[in-house]
Amino acid sequence: MSLTMLPAAQPAPLCWRRSFPGGLEQARNARRFVSCLLDGCPFLDDVLLAADELVVNALRHTKSGQEGGSFTVEIVRDGGLIAVSVTDQGGPGEPAALDAAELAESGRGLRTISLTAASWGWHGNGEGRTVTAVFAGEWAA
Repeated sequence: MSLTMLPAAQPAPLCWRRSFPGGLEQARNARRFVSCLLDGCPFLDDVLLAADELVVNALRHTKSGQEGGSFTVEIVRDGGLIAVSVTDQGGPGEPAALDAAELAESGRGLRTISLTAASWGWHGNGEGRTVTAVFAGEWAA
């Protein structure tokens, strides 16, 4: 009996996950985490913008931003697809891409993500939810 190894038709998806304490200063650390993992990605700026917006939303609008809170960032690379997800500790509202008032200083995060990502969505409840943005493009690295 002989064993023959066949090459995979496509490499397996890569997945990285890291948890952070729930302070606004951790947004910078989350961006560094994503940036290091996706060095050379041609659409890295869009992915970093999404990661930053998702982290800041988790810290501002959920229990993750309260004392003792935390959040988790997950990056999945599957061929030319990159998914960035942030899991929070839940809050009273549901994520929605709203049009902010013209002179508002905030409120454009998910709208911006909806314009730059191939898709975005969320799942969960008031005890915790995950918001994900998916980006698609050619990346040979």
